[in-house]
Amino acid sequence: MNAPLAERVRPKTLEDYISQHHLVGENGSLTHQIKIGIIPSLILWGPPGTGKTTLANIIATESKRPFYTLSAINSGVKDIREVIEKAKQGGGLFTTKNPILFIDEIHRFSKSQQDSLLGAVEKGWVTLIGATTENPSFEVIPALLSRCQVYILNAFGKEDLEALLYRALKEDTILKDKKITLKETEALLRLSGGDGRKLLNIFELVINSETGNTITITDELVKSKVQKNTVLYDKTGEQHYDIASAFIKSIRGSDPNGAVYWLARMIEGGEDVKFIARRLLIAASEDIGLANPTALVIANTTFQAVTTIGYPEARILLSQCAIYLATSPKSNASYMAIGKAQQTVRQTGNLSVPLPLRNAPTKLMKDLGYGQEYKYAHNYENNFADEEFLPSELVGTSFYEPGENQREKAIKDFLKTRWKDKY
Repeated sequence: MNAPLAERVRPKTLEDYISQHHLVGENGSLTHQIKIGIIPSLILWGPPGTGKTTLANIIATESKRPFYTLSAINSGVKDIREVIEKAKQGGGLFTTKNPILFIDEIHRFSKSQQDSLLGAVEKGWVTLIGATTENPSFEVIPALLSRCQVYILNAFGKEDLEALLYRALKEDTILKDKKITLKETEALLRLSGGDGRKLLNIFELVINSETGNTITITDELVKSKVQKNTVLYDKTGEQHYDIASAFIKSIRGSDPNGAVYWLARMIEGGEDVKFIARRLLIAASEDIGLANPTALVIANTTFQAVTTIGYPEARILLSQCAIYLATSPKSNASYMAIGKAQQTVRQTGNLSVPLPLRNAPTKLMKDLGYGQEYKYAHNYENNFADEEFLPSELVGTSFYEPGENQREKAIKDFLKTRWKDKY
Protein backbone atom coordinates (compact mmCIF):
# COMPACT_ATOMS: atom_id res chain seq x y z
CA MET A 1 0.00 0.00 0.00
CA ASN A 2 1.37 3.40 -0.96
CA ALA A 3 2.25 5.96 1.69
CA PRO A 4 0.25 9.22 1.62
CA LEU A 5 1.46 11.87 -0.82
CA ALA A 6 2.64 14.14 2.01
CA GLU A 7 4.94 11.36 3.19
CA ARG A 8 6.17 10.44 -0.29
CA VAL A 9 7.34 13.98 -1.05
CA ARG A 10 8.68 14.81 2.42
CA PRO A 11 11.93 16.81 1.96
CA LYS A 12 15.16 15.05 2.89
CA THR A 13 17.57 18.02 2.80
CA LEU A 14 17.59 21.69 3.74
CA GLU A 15 17.76 22.60 0.05
CA ASP A 16 14.41 20.87 -0.54
CA TYR A 17 12.77 22.32 2.56
CA ILE A 18 10.08 24.85 1.68
CA SER A 19 9.30 27.97 3.78
CA GLN A 20 10.51 28.90 7.30
CA HIS A 21 13.28 31.03 5.79
CA HIS A 22 13.68 32.84 9.12
CA LEU A 23 14.89 29.52 10.55
CA VAL A 24 16.60 27.65 7.73
CA GLY A 25 17.03 30.19 4.94
CA GLU A 26 20.43 31.54 3.93
CA ASN A 27 20.59 33.70 7.05
CA GLY A 28 18.22 31.61 9.17
CA SER A 29 18.73 31.31 12.91
CA LEU A 30 19.18 27.51 12.64
CA THR A 31 21.00 27.24 9.31
CA HIS A 32 24.57 27.64 10.57
CA GLN A 33 24.00 25.39 13.59
CA ILE A 34 22.65 22.63 11.36
CA LYS A 35 25.55 22.94 8.92
CA ILE A 36 28.21 22.66 11.64
CA GLY A 37 26.25 19.98 13.50
CA ILE A 38 26.11 21.75 16.87
CA ILE A 39 22.43 21.63 17.74
CA PRO A 40 20.91 22.81 21.03
CA SER A 41 17.90 21.15 22.56
CA LEU A 42 14.94 22.95 21.06
CA ILE A 43 11.18 23.20 20.79
CA LEU A 44 9.59 23.67 17.37
CA TRP A 45 6.31 25.52 17.86
CA GLY A 46 3.87 26.06 15.02
CA PRO A 47 0.51 25.14 13.45
CA PRO A 48 -0.11 21.65 12.03
CA GLY A 49 1.51 20.80 8.72
CA THR A 50 4.28 23.41 8.80
CA GLY A 51 7.23 21.02 8.67
CA LYS A 52 8.16 20.42 12.31
CA THR A 53 8.72 16.66 11.96
CA THR A 54 10.42 17.14 8.60
CA LEU A 55 12.81 19.72 10.03
CA ALA A 56 13.69 17.43 12.94
CA ASN A 57 14.54 14.62 10.51
CA ILE A 58 16.65 16.95 8.35
CA ILE A 59 18.54 18.23 11.41
CA ALA A 60 19.42 14.65 12.37
CA THR A 61 20.45 13.77 8.80
CA GLU A 62 22.51 16.91 8.19
CA SER A 63 24.30 16.64 11.54
CA LYS A 64 24.81 12.86 11.07
CA ARG A 65 23.34 11.93 14.43
CA PRO A 66 21.43 8.89 15.66
CA PHE A 67 17.73 9.70 15.63
CA TYR A 68 15.12 8.42 18.06
CA THR A 69 11.47 9.42 17.86
CA LEU A 70 8.57 9.16 20.27
CA SER A 71 4.99 10.35 20.05
CA ALA A 72 3.53 11.88 23.19
CA ILE A 73 0.18 10.33 22.28
CA ASN A 74 1.25 6.74 22.86
CA SER A 75 4.54 6.90 24.82
CA GLY A 76 5.06 6.77 28.57
CA VAL A 77 7.89 7.27 31.05
CA LYS A 78 9.08 3.69 30.43
CA ASP A 79 9.47 4.38 26.71
CA ILE A 80 11.39 7.58 27.43
CA ARG A 81 13.80 5.81 29.79
CA GLU A 82 14.44 3.01 27.30
CA VAL A 83 15.34 5.52 24.58
CA ILE A 84 17.55 7.52 26.94
CA GLU A 85 19.38 4.35 27.97
CA LYS A 86 20.07 3.55 24.29
CA ALA A 87 21.18 7.13 23.71
CA LYS A 88 23.62 7.02 26.64
CA GLN A 89 25.41 4.12 25.01
CA GLY A 90 25.78 5.99 21.73
CA GLY A 91 26.87 9.45 22.81
CA GLY A 92 27.70 11.66 25.73
CA LEU A 93 28.58 15.06 27.03
CA PHE A 94 31.92 15.38 25.25
CA THR A 95 30.83 14.55 21.73
CA THR A 96 28.86 16.59 19.22
CA LYS A 97 27.32 13.35 17.93
CA ASN A 98 25.01 12.67 20.85
CA PRO A 99 21.68 11.29 19.62
CA ILE A 100 18.64 13.40 18.83
CA LEU A 101 15.42 12.48 20.61
CA PHE A 102 12.41 13.84 18.73
CA ILE A 103 9.11 13.99 20.62
CA ASP A 104 6.06 14.82 18.56
CA GLU A 105 3.22 16.68 20.31
CA ILE A 106 5.34 17.18 23.42
CA HIS A 107 2.57 19.35 24.89
CA ARG A 108 0.60 16.13 25.52
CA PHE A 109 3.26 14.82 27.91
CA SER A 110 2.34 15.04 31.59
CA LYS A 111 4.59 16.79 34.10
CA SER A 112 6.09 13.48 35.25
CA GLN A 113 6.83 12.47 31.65
CA GLN A 114 8.54 15.79 30.99
CA ASP A 115 10.43 15.51 34.28
CA SER A 116 11.88 12.19 33.08
CA LEU A 117 13.63 14.06 30.24
CA LEU A 118 15.42 16.62 32.41
CA GLY A 119 18.49 14.62 33.41
CA ALA A 120 19.21 13.38 29.90
CA VAL A 121 18.90 16.86 28.42
CA GLU A 122 20.96 18.54 31.13
CA LYS A 123 23.76 15.97 31.01
CA GLY A 124 23.87 15.97 27.22
CA TRP A 125 22.93 12.31 26.75
CA VAL A 126 20.41 13.44 24.14
CA THR A 127 19.60 16.56 22.18
CA LEU A 128 15.87 17.01 22.60
CA ILE A 129 13.72 18.29 19.75
CA GLY A 130 10.08 18.70 20.72
CA ALA A 131 7.28 19.58 18.34
CA THR A 132 4.13 21.31 19.54
CA THR A 133 1.12 23.17 18.18
CA GLU A 134 0.53 24.74 21.60
CA ASN A 135 2.32 27.62 23.29
CA PRO A 136 5.23 25.93 25.10
CA SER A 137 5.08 28.59 27.83
CA PHE A 138 1.85 26.93 28.97
CA GLU A 139 2.46 23.30 28.05
CA VAL A 140 6.15 22.63 28.73
CA ILE A 141 7.36 22.62 32.34
CA PRO A 142 9.66 25.58 33.18
CA ALA A 143 12.65 23.39 34.07
CA LEU A 144 12.58 21.72 30.65
CA LEU A 145 11.73 24.90 28.78
CA SER A 146 14.72 26.69 30.31
CA ARG A 147 17.01 24.02 28.82
CA CYS A 148 15.60 24.44 25.31
CA GLN A 149 15.55 27.11 22.63
CA VAL A 150 12.09 27.80 21.20
CA TYR A 151 11.75 28.29 17.44
CA ILE A 152 8.46 29.36 15.87
CA LEU A 153 7.30 27.93 12.55
CA ASN A 154 4.79 29.97 10.54
CA ALA A 155 1.78 28.73 8.59
CA PHE A 156 2.61 28.35 4.91
CA GLY A 157 1.86 31.30 2.64
CA LYS A 158 0.32 31.08 -0.83
CA GLU A 159 3.68 30.81 -2.61
CA ASP A 160 4.87 28.07 -0.24
CA LEU A 161 1.71 26.02 -0.72
CA GLU A 162 1.81 26.32 -4.49
CA ALA A 163 5.48 25.30 -4.41
CA LEU A 164 4.46 22.15 -2.50
CA LEU A 165 1.90 21.28 -5.17
CA TYR A 166 4.26 21.78 -8.11
CA ARG A 167 7.04 19.85 -6.40
CA ALA A 168 4.65 16.96 -5.77
CA LEU A 169 3.74 16.92 -9.46
CA LYS A 170 7.40 17.00 -10.44
CA GLU A 171 8.86 14.51 -7.96
CA ASP A 172 6.20 11.98 -7.01
CA THR A 173 6.48 8.87 -9.18
CA ILE A 174 2.79 8.08 -8.92
CA LEU A 175 1.62 11.55 -9.95
CA LYS A 176 4.16 11.71 -12.79
CA ASP A 177 2.36 8.82 -14.47
CA LYS A 178 -0.71 11.04 -14.84
CA LYS A 179 -1.25 14.18 -16.93
CA ILE A 180 -2.27 16.62 -14.23
CA THR A 181 -2.83 20.33 -14.91
CA LEU A 182 -3.11 22.81 -12.06
CA LYS A 183 -5.52 25.26 -13.69
CA GLU A 184 -6.81 26.77 -10.43
CA THR A 185 -5.46 26.49 -6.88
CA GLU A 186 -7.56 28.89 -4.79
CA ALA A 187 -9.88 26.22 -3.38
CA LEU A 188 -6.96 23.93 -2.52
CA LEU A 189 -5.12 26.72 -0.74
CA ARG A 190 -8.18 27.95 1.13
CA LEU A 191 -9.19 24.49 2.33
CA SER A 192 -5.64 23.77 3.49
CA GLY A 193 -5.65 26.66 5.96
CA GLY A 194 -1.88 26.99 5.61
CA ASP A 195 -1.35 23.32 6.53
CA GLY A 196 1.00 21.72 4.00
CA ARG A 197 0.12 18.14 4.94
CA LYS A 198 -3.60 18.89 4.67
CA LEU A 199 -3.05 20.53 1.29
CA LEU A 200 -1.33 17.45 -0.13
CA ASN A 201 -3.92 15.12 1.39
CA ILE A 202 -6.75 17.07 -0.27
CA PHE A 203 -4.81 17.21 -3.54
CA GLU A 204 -4.32 13.45 -3.50
CA LEU A 205 -7.96 12.86 -2.58
CA VAL A 206 -9.13 14.89 -5.59
CA ILE A 207 -6.74 13.11 -7.96
CA ASN A 208 -7.68 9.64 -6.69
CA SER A 209 -11.37 10.39 -7.04
CA GLU A 210 -10.98 11.02 -10.79
CA THR A 211 -10.88 8.26 -13.40
CA GLY A 212 -8.38 8.37 -16.21
CA ASN A 213 -4.87 9.80 -16.33
CA THR A 214 -5.71 13.27 -17.68
CA ILE A 215 -6.91 15.52 -14.85
CA THR A 216 -7.41 19.29 -14.79
CA ILE A 217 -7.55 20.70 -11.26
CA THR A 218 -10.15 23.49 -10.93
CA ASP A 219 -11.71 25.14 -7.89
CA GLU A 220 -15.10 23.66 -8.77
CA LEU A 221 -13.65 20.14 -8.97
CA VAL A 222 -11.87 20.50 -5.63
CA LYS A 223 -14.98 21.79 -3.85
CA SER A 224 -17.19 19.03 -5.19
CA LYS A 225 -14.78 16.25 -4.27
CA VAL A 226 -13.90 17.56 -0.81
CA GLN A 227 -17.53 18.14 0.18
CA LYS A 228 -18.33 14.54 -0.67
CA ASN A 229 -15.28 13.06 1.02
CA THR A 230 -14.58 15.28 4.01
CA VAL A 231 -14.25 12.34 6.35
CA LEU A 232 -11.44 10.85 4.26
CA TYR A 233 -9.05 13.68 4.96
CA ASP A 234 -10.33 14.49 8.43
CA LYS A 235 -10.03 11.10 10.04
CA THR A 236 -6.75 12.08 11.72
CA GLY A 237 -8.24 15.21 13.29
CA GLU A 238 -7.00 17.82 10.85
CA GLN A 239 -10.15 19.91 11.39
CA HIS A 240 -8.85 20.62 14.88
CA TYR A 241 -8.19 24.30 14.16
CA ASP A 242 -11.15 24.69 11.78
CA ILE A 243 -13.58 23.68 14.52
CA ALA A 244 -11.82 25.83 17.12
CA SER A 245 -12.11 28.74 14.67
CA ALA A 246 -15.84 28.09 14.20
CA PHE A 247 -16.22 27.98 17.99
CA ILE A 248 -14.57 31.37 18.50
CA LYS A 249 -16.41 32.96 15.59
CA SER A 250 -19.74 31.76 17.00
CA ILE A 251 -18.91 33.44 20.31
CA ARG A 252 -17.79 36.60 18.50
CA GLY A 253 -20.99 36.53 16.47
CA SER A 254 -23.14 36.29 19.65
CA ASP A 255 -24.61 32.90 18.71
CA PRO A 256 -24.80 30.65 21.80
CA ASN A 257 -26.23 27.77 19.73
CA GLY A 258 -23.28 27.75 17.34
CA ALA A 259 -20.87 28.10 20.27
CA VAL A 260 -22.34 25.11 22.11
CA TYR A 261 -22.48 22.99 18.94
CA TRP A 262 -18.81 23.52 18.08
CA LEU A 263 -17.93 23.06 21.75
CA ALA A 264 -19.69 19.68 21.64
CA ARG A 265 -17.76 18.76 18.49
CA MET A 266 -14.48 19.44 20.28
CA ILE A 267 -15.51 17.55 23.41
CA GLU A 268 -16.75 14.53 21.46
CA GLY A 269 -13.52 14.58 19.47
CA GLY A 270 -11.51 14.24 22.67
CA GLU A 271 -10.10 17.77 22.63
CA ASP A 272 -7.88 18.78 25.54
CA VAL A 273 -9.98 20.63 28.11
CA LYS A 274 -7.24 23.24 28.59
CA PHE A 275 -7.12 23.95 24.86
CA ILE A 276 -10.83 24.83 24.89
CA ALA A 277 -10.64 26.85 28.11
CA ARG A 278 -7.68 28.82 26.80
CA ARG A 279 -9.69 29.82 23.71
CA LEU A 280 -12.45 31.07 26.00
CA LEU A 281 -9.91 33.18 27.88
CA ILE A 282 -8.66 34.74 24.65
CA ALA A 283 -12.18 35.43 23.40
CA ALA A 284 -13.13 37.07 26.68
CA SER A 285 -10.44 39.68 26.18
CA GLU A 286 -10.13 39.93 22.40
CA ASP A 287 -13.84 39.99 21.50
CA ILE A 288 -15.58 41.22 24.68
CA GLY A 289 -12.98 43.17 26.59
CA LEU A 290 -14.16 46.28 28.38
CA ALA A 291 -17.70 45.90 27.07
CA ASN A 292 -18.04 43.39 29.91
CA PRO A 293 -14.87 43.05 32.01
CA THR A 294 -16.51 40.31 34.08
CA ALA A 295 -16.23 38.00 31.06
CA LEU A 296 -12.48 37.67 31.59
CA VAL A 297 -13.00 36.87 35.27
CA ILE A 298 -15.50 34.14 34.43
CA ALA A 299 -13.29 32.71 31.65
CA ASN A 300 -10.29 32.61 33.98
CA THR A 301 -12.32 30.96 36.73
CA THR A 302 -13.57 28.42 34.18
CA PHE A 303 -10.00 27.69 33.07
CA GLN A 304 -8.87 27.04 36.63
CA ALA A 305 -11.95 24.96 37.47
CA VAL A 306 -11.93 22.66 34.43
CA THR A 307 -8.20 22.09 34.85
CA THR A 308 -8.96 20.82 38.34
CA ILE A 309 -12.01 18.66 37.71
CA GLY A 310 -11.47 17.46 34.11
CA TYR A 311 -13.99 15.54 32.01
CA PRO A 312 -16.83 14.68 32.02
CA GLU A 313 -18.06 17.38 34.41
CA ALA A 314 -15.85 20.05 32.80
CA ARG A 315 -18.19 20.08 29.81
CA ILE A 316 -20.87 21.80 31.92
CA LEU A 317 -18.55 24.62 32.98
CA LEU A 318 -17.27 25.07 29.44
CA SER A 319 -20.84 25.27 28.15
CA GLN A 320 -21.81 27.84 30.78
CA CYS A 321 -18.81 30.00 29.98
CA ALA A 322 -19.27 29.72 26.20
CA ILE A 323 -22.92 30.75 26.45
CA TYR A 324 -22.04 33.65 28.77
CA LEU A 325 -19.38 34.93 26.36
CA ALA A 326 -21.63 34.50 23.33
CA THR A 327 -24.42 36.52 24.97
CA SER A 328 -22.13 39.29 26.27
CA PRO A 329 -21.79 42.68 24.56
CA LYS A 330 -18.77 42.75 22.27
CA SER A 331 -15.78 45.04 21.87
CA ASN A 332 -12.35 44.54 20.31
CA ALA A 333 -11.13 48.00 21.36
CA SER A 334 -8.41 46.67 23.69
CA TYR A 335 -7.23 44.26 20.99
CA MET A 336 -7.08 47.05 18.43
CA ALA A 337 -5.37 49.43 20.86
CA ILE A 338 -2.40 47.19 21.56
CA GLY A 339 -2.10 46.38 17.85
CA LYS A 340 -1.91 50.09 16.98
CA ALA A 341 0.56 50.73 19.79
CA GLN A 342 2.84 47.87 18.72
CA GLN A 343 2.75 49.06 15.11
CA THR A 344 3.72 52.56 16.26
CA VAL A 345 6.61 51.15 18.30
CA ARG A 346 7.88 49.24 15.25
CA GLN A 347 7.69 52.37 13.12
CA THR A 348 9.14 54.87 15.60
CA GLY A 349 11.66 52.76 17.49
CA ASN A 350 12.85 53.43 21.03
CA LEU A 351 11.59 56.93 21.72
CA SER A 352 12.89 58.58 24.88
CA VAL A 353 10.85 58.47 28.06
CA PRO A 354 9.90 62.07 29.03
CA LEU A 355 12.03 63.28 31.95
CA PRO A 356 9.09 63.78 34.35
CA LEU A 357 8.15 60.11 33.93
CA ARG A 358 11.60 58.65 34.50
CA ASN A 359 12.66 56.83 37.63
CA ALA A 360 15.31 58.64 39.70
CA PRO A 361 16.93 56.16 42.12
CA THR A 362 20.29 58.01 42.30
CA LYS A 363 21.36 61.57 43.09
CA LEU A 364 22.91 61.93 39.64
CA MET A 365 19.63 61.05 37.97
CA LYS A 366 17.81 63.57 40.13
CA ASP A 367 20.41 66.22 39.24
CA LEU A 368 19.83 65.43 35.57
CA GLY A 369 16.14 66.14 35.95
CA TYR A 370 14.79 62.61 36.10
CA GLY A 371 11.33 62.68 37.66
CA GLN A 372 11.24 66.44 38.08
CA GLU A 373 8.00 68.26 37.25
CA TYR A 374 6.05 65.01 37.50
CA LYS A 375 2.51 65.74 38.63
CA TYR A 376 1.33 63.24 41.22
CA ALA A 377 -2.28 62.70 40.17
CA HIS A 378 -3.62 62.17 43.70
CA ASN A 379 -2.55 65.68 44.66
CA TYR A 380 -4.98 67.20 42.17
CA GLU A 381 -8.75 67.59 41.96
CA ASN A 382 -10.53 64.39 40.87
CA ASN A 383 -7.16 62.62 41.10
CA PHE A 384 -6.20 63.94 37.70
CA ALA A 385 -3.38 66.17 36.49
CA ASP A 386 -3.22 67.31 32.87
CA GLU A 387 0.10 65.80 31.90
CA GLU A 388 1.48 64.18 28.75
CA PHE A 389 2.48 60.52 29.15
CA LEU A 390 3.67 59.81 25.61
CA PRO A 391 7.05 60.65 24.07
CA SER A 392 7.10 64.14 22.57
CA GLU A 393 7.02 62.69 19.04
CA LEU A 394 3.65 61.04 19.77
CA VAL A 395 1.87 63.81 21.66
CA GLY A 396 -1.84 63.72 20.89
CA THR A 397 -1.84 60.14 19.60
CA SER A 398 -4.84 57.98 20.55
CA PHE A 399 -4.55 54.20 20.50
CA TYR A 400 -7.66 53.23 22.44
CA GLU A 401 -10.98 54.03 20.77
CA PRO A 402 -13.90 53.03 23.04
CA GLY A 403 -16.61 50.91 21.46
CA GLU A 404 -20.29 51.83 21.16
CA ASN A 405 -21.50 49.48 23.90
CA GLN A 406 -22.96 50.82 27.14
CA ARG A 407 -19.90 50.11 29.26
CA GLU A 408 -17.42 51.76 26.88
CA LYS A 409 -19.69 54.73 26.26
CA ALA A 410 -19.31 55.43 29.97
CA ILE A 411 -15.53 55.04 29.61
CA LYS A 412 -15.57 57.46 26.68
CA ASP A 413 -17.53 60.02 28.71
CA PHE A 414 -14.98 59.68 31.51
CA LEU A 415 -12.06 60.16 29.13
CA LYS A 416 -13.69 63.22 27.57
CA THR A 417 -13.68 64.93 30.95
CA ARG A 418 -9.92 64.33 31.20
CA TRP A 419 -8.57 64.26 27.65
CA LYS A 420 -10.72 66.66 25.67
CA ASP A 421 -8.24 66.83 22.77
CA LYS A 422 -8.14 63.06 22.29
CA TYR A 423 -11.74 62.08 22.93
